[in-house]
Amino acid sequence: MTSVLRAHPSPRSRPGRNRAAVALAAATLALLPTTPAQAAPDVASEGAAASAAPSPAGGFDQQVLFKAAQDPGYACFRIPAIVKSVRGTLLAFAEGRTHDCGDSGDIDLVLKRSTDGGRTWGPLQIINHGDGDTHGNPAPIVDRRTGRIVLAETYNKGRDDGRSCDVPCDRTPHLQYSDDDGATWSAPRDLTPTIRPPQWNSWYATGPVHGIQLARGRHAGRLVFGINAESYAGGRVTANHAALVHSDDGGRSWRVGALDSWPIAADGTFRQKPSEMTLLERSDGSIYVNGREQDGTDLGHRDHAVSRDGGASFTAPFRAIPDLYTPMVQGSALRLPASPAADGRSRTLLAAPADPDRRRTMTIRSSYDEGRTWEGVDRGARVSTDWAGYSDLVAVSPEVTGLLYEGGAVDARDEIRFARFTEDWLGPRRAPDPTTRDDARRARPALVLGGARTIDGVFGRALAFDGTDDAVRLPYRDSLPLGTHDFTTTLWFRYDAATGEQPLLWMGGVGSRSPQVALSADPAGGRITARVTAVDGAKPAATAEVATNEAYNDGRWHHLALRRTGGRLLLTVDARPPVAAPDVPGTVSRGSVFGVHLGQRADSRARFTGALDEVGVYRRALTDAELSGVRAGNGPLSAPPVLRLALDRVRGGERN
Repeated sequence: MTSVLRAHPSPRSRPGRNRAAVALAAATLALLPTTPAQAAPDVASEGAAASAAPSPAGGFDQQVLFKAAQDPGYACFRIPAIVKSVRGTLLAFAEGRTHDCGDSGDIDLVLKRSTDGGRTWGPLQIINHGDGDTHGNPAPIVDRRTGRIVLAETYNKGRDDGRSCDVPCDRTPHLQYSDDDGATWSAPRDLTPTIRPPQWNSWYATGPVHGIQLARGRHAGRLVFGINAESYAGGRVTANHAALVHSDDGGRSWRVGALDSWPIAADGTFRQKPSEMTLLERSDGSIYVNGREQDGTDLGHRDHAVSRDGGASFTAPFRAIPDLYTPMVQGSALRLPASPAADGRSRTLLAAPADPDRRRTMTIRSSYDEGRTWEGVDRGARVSTDWAGYSDLVAVSPEVTGLLYEGGAVDARDEIRFARFTEDWLGPRRAPDPTTRDDARRARPALVLGGARTIDGVFGRALAFDGTDDAVRLPYRDSLPLGTHDFTTTLWFRYDAATGEQPLLWMGGVGSRSPQVALSADPAGGRITARVTAVDGAKPAATAEVATNEAYNDGRWHHLALRRTGGRLLLTVDARPPVAAPDVPGTVSRGSVFGVHLGQRADSRARFTGALDEVGVYRRALTDAELSGVRAGNGPLSAPPVLRLALDRVRGGERN
């Protein structure tokens, strides 16, 4: 249930810290006043440095900003965050990890600054020494009334074995600030008494991503950032909390406002765990929150919520977004001003890896309704096709947006890069995709991607796929997930490919840990495979597979059916006896990103070269007689279909 949590009024004692090294690279740090700057910056100068920098050639460029090989003294850099000051200086924050890439080692907060719109950067500054402990999770906010840059951060006791913090992990929020564009920083102060209630005693994290200052409505000027926490009692973690923290006095005092808490059952299962939230203010003054979803039973790896009272409460609990394809990872969002490239409407960006299984393929996706809906993964702008992780977005100038993100050819933690791009590089808003009808009850038409064309099929027309970018994707609806039910999938296929994975039908996620139902041809292996991955309670995901002993890549039409029934999987081709294999118990649609695709894997890493016709899915096992009727005459069934695609016509675009 969503509720407002009042901050705990009494201070709590914390483990001692070595404050001598915490303040800053000591020789250059001047302790700053503990009240906001009295004179606000010259508003006319805001963004002058950034606007003087030209747009990148071709609309895009990038450079490595943090990397162990170029910044001696650190083994790894992670957790990027970036803001632009009122004078146009870009401040790029990161965790400098001294010994290894572990999350709980000796970690400093470090900074690099740019005064020319991100073309060049100054040297690395240590703004908060871990001194053996972990000082991280940067969440910077710019107060545009005073010019002050406020930085929230989280501490925990460090360890030197590369392992994570023990559970429960005692983590505490702190805050420091700069009144000179990040050149020097105040000594950190502990915010535990005001924004970490006693029951949030197992995990606590600020950000990590920039916070916002509200510009509209009665809460204009308010500073807001996100936190997530966990509670611990009776030897286990008992609840997860996602909250907004806000200040109305420039960061001198803070309180916990909007709160969404979810219980964790004794077996470790839970419905949602929103965390690592990125915020933006919509044009109506509401706050849109998009967060990482980690292992909850709801479908999807992203959650979202809205606050309409300046971050004091959420209008409803967080909801997962099943078909917004990302792995479990922090992401970043930014709303751009309205522009001709967005047809006069405001364009909102989300940066995150696009592979739903692994942290790779950093992609910028656009929304034209301020995060209410997002464009499909195939329409996103690719920043990089290699490994990628955490990120943050910043408006460098009215023409240029910056992205600070983790990336690497071998590992997403290899380096932190800074990319600059224009809206022209993102591309204009595209017209709707062509569609083909879905005859299931209350189903919207399926999207036909890449230019797939109709050809002669078994019953009328069918759809041909070129193996490059053709596919069919169904818009998500709650009736698509098959859950724990018995089911039947049926389709006709034709192909003559001799190599490569040839995906026919894919429902659910991708990867060995994601619930899914997948039908693929394997011509090199001489087989057709059906794979079911399911999750049963708190047990790890398990996979069952059944396969034919032929590939059927003879260029002729064949009928394929998979049935899940009575603890078995039955795979039937044409009128031959079914091949059987033991099933695995549990749900085939839980936790992971969920999509339904014809002709491609859910991660787009394999595509079908061939043709499909008359695809149907039913939430029960059809009888042998019913399958014979479908195969012989495509006759109607008493079982209502979960999906039913004749694939005989494509509407929109060029007609077939």
